[in-house]
Amino acid sequence: MEWSEVIGQKEAQERMMQMISERRLPHALMLCGPVGSGKLALATAFACHLLKLDPQTASPKPYSANMEAMLNKLEHPDLHFTYPTIKLPSMGSDHKPVSLDFAREWHELVMQGLYFSMDDWMQAMGGENQQAIITAGESDELVHQLSLKSSQGGYKVSVVWLPERMNIECANKLLKLIEEPPQQTVFIMVCQEPDKLLETIRSRVQRVDVKKIDDDSVRQALQERRGLTEADATRVARRANGNWLKALEEIETDSEKELFLDLFKQLMRLSYQRKVRELKQWSETVAGMGREKQKRFLEYFLQLVRENFMYNFHREELCYMTQAEEEFAQNFARFINEASIIPVSNLANRALRDIGQNANAKIVFFDFALQMIMLLIQK
Repeated sequence: MEWSEVIGQKEAQERMMQMISERRLPHALMLCGPVGSGKLALATAFACHLLKLDPQTASPKPYSANMEAMLNKLEHPDLHFTYPTIKLPSMGSDHKPVSLDFAREWHELVMQGLYFSMDDWMQAMGGENQQAIITAGESDELVHQLSLKSSQGGYKVSVVWLPERMNIECANKLLKLIEEPPQQTVFIMVCQEPDKLLETIRSRVQRVDVKKIDDDSVRQALQERRGLTEADATRVARRANGNWLKALEEIETDSEKELFLDLFKQLMRLSYQRKVRELKQWSETVAGMGREKQKRFLEYFLQLVRENFMYNFHREELCYMTQAEEEFAQNFARFINEASIIPVSNLANRALRDIGQNANAKIVFFDFALQMIMLLIQK
């Protein structure tokens, strides 16, 4: 993994490289930033760079074709990945799933590219209807792996993807490991929701904020990696708004997005018409989707609510809707105004929280639909 494979993010890269050049490399870093900004790609590129260095001098170790091959395949013995996992039916009742249980699936996914979503990972594991977490068994495995001597005589690097998904037992064990790290070990956490991490962990890591990818870098990557014309790449980059995953969605057939728009339109029309029986059917349809998909729908809902609100200002540069979304907004946007935008957003955020906490989806979405009737009546 080379720096050239990271899209944009020169500022974050320079900051991390400066830590090395100034001999101020902390034993634990946490990269925080929005979805699609390339945090995992940044973390992995930095990890690979560290594995090429002599920890004592911070200078490159003698070139080794074997080491280069291992890094290119992300199979270096001193590079450890930790990520959320699920419990498969084949696992014993006492077994706590760990990353090694899904090492083959993880390696296949990252070798396709280090820009992917939680949904992509859930599909790779075969558990779309479960909640993926990092268990206490994972921290025990990390203690064992990192206690071993470096196989190449350099750094040992632990990349933890989405540490906010650790359960409390795992978080407490990892905290002890960070407080007393093994020699020449660097932790790189890739965090999307840092507020969900223990404060004691946040206080013991050096945070690096990763911004959205700049539009020029997205445009250039679309041209070089996806073969788009400059005009098409510019249009897609603007709509992606710094999110490489969204840029890919824009250039690929996205049946899920069409489904979410249809569900959004059904909800709003049925709520406006106060058709409670049909809304119950709607809620059961959404409840039948996997939890990760339900969360993505609610996130899409929040995004579209924001776009409809901005549509009322008649400022094209502020709106990022597709043609189909804009056609619906022409008649609907007036319902998302100064009086309703906050309560509607709060309602969706509460549903998102409840689904994330494994609440009964049928109850959550039926209540969500009924509350929407009241909010549209009060427009």
